[in-house]
Formats: sequence, structure tokens, C-alpha cells
Amino acid sequence: MAYGQAYQAYQENSISTASPEQLTLQLYNGCIKFIKLSKRAIENESIEEKNINIQKAQNIISELRATLNMDYDISHQLMPLYEYINHRLTQANFKSDVSMLNEAQQMVEQFRDTWKEVMKANRVQSQKAGVQ
Repeated sequence: MAYGQAYQAYQENSISTASPEQLTLQLYNGCIKFIKLSKRAIENESIEEKNINIQKAQNIISELRATLNMDYDISHQLMPLYEYINHRLTQANFKSDVSMLNEAQQMVEQFRDTWKEVMKANRVQSQKAGVQ
């Protein structure tokens, strides 16, 4: 099996065996990766690559929005923030504006870092519950 095929198989396996919490973390990380690739494409004046990567980042934001559980108050607070990020990505694509991409990336990084803390707190809580 070639390296590329092995890596693809590894990626597919890591997605199919990931918990919902891990999948959300992977989505945040993927979005950040595509925003960074978009910025590099703007610097290299590669309009097609910029467009493709911004669209991938937007697809991830759309997935995060679609999977929000609106039974929770926090989801009602996240929805407009996701919509704002998507708007900034659209504008960044249209204007080839790195500063808009930086803003979107910073927001996604904050979501990701907060999500990591939530996952860590849940692990600690689960461990305490298992000990009792």
C-alpha cells in the first residue's frame, strides 16, 4: 500500500472511531487548517486554491451549525457567532482579505481551545464518577 493510501486509510479510521467530542475537535482543527491554507494561497496569488480552501472552511462551519443541539442555551449563543465567521469567510474570499481570515481563525481557535477545556473537564468528571 502506498504512503498516500495508508495515510488516507488512517484518516478515515480516525474519523470513524472518534467520539462526537473528538469529531468536533477535528472539525475545529480542520477549519483552522483550511483558513491557514487560504491565507497562504492569497500570499501566493492562487485565487483558485484560496477559493477551494475557504469553501472547505465554510463547509466545516456549516457542519458545526447544523449539528448544534438547540435544546441548550449555549447553542443559541453559538449560532450567530458561527454565522458571523461564515460571513467573514465569504467576505475574505470575495476581497482576498487576510485580516478577515485572521479574525475568523482567531474565533475558531478560541472555540477549539474552549472545546478542549470542556473535553478535559468532562474526562475529570467521568473519572471522579467512576471512583465513587
